[in-house]
Amino acid sequence: MGFMDKVKAQATVLAEKAQEGAKAGQAKISEIQAKKHADALLLEFGGLMYTEQAGRASAGAEARVSELIEEIRQFEAEHGPVAVTSAGAAPTAPDGSFVPSATGAGDTPATSAPTTTTVPGGGGIPQSSGGIPTGSYSSDTEQEETS
Repeated sequence: MGFMDKVKAQATVLAEKAQEGAKAGQAKISEIQAKKHADALLLEFGGLMYTEQAGRASAGAEARVSELIEEIRQFEAEHGPVAVTSAGAAPTAPDGSFVPSATGAGDTPATSAPTTTTVPGGGGIPQSSGGIPTGSYSSDTEQEETS
């Protein structure tokens, strides 16, 4: 097998892998769009149910609820059961494992008081331990006026 034959074979393999990757990407996009559609159906359904329970339902609310139930059934027939989660539930990954939030409780260590340091070459501007400047920004030579 010549050099050019090897290059052509590699190019064919790479093209097939690229097509497989594109198909997987399209499937993921379709899955995300389907989930958004289900979420929109459930959101509208929940809103209508709330207004009904609160005694503020519009004239056509009952008919729209029936339509939404039918749309959700059609969606489930095509995509499988719709998962309903609690609004206050902790976020989870698709495999059911816990996904910590970026600002979850316990991420910040408890300290008795923030520490302050002076930044070298910073003109005497104090810095808190988090790197956010705190304190007065006047120069060291200025006198503070007391009243």
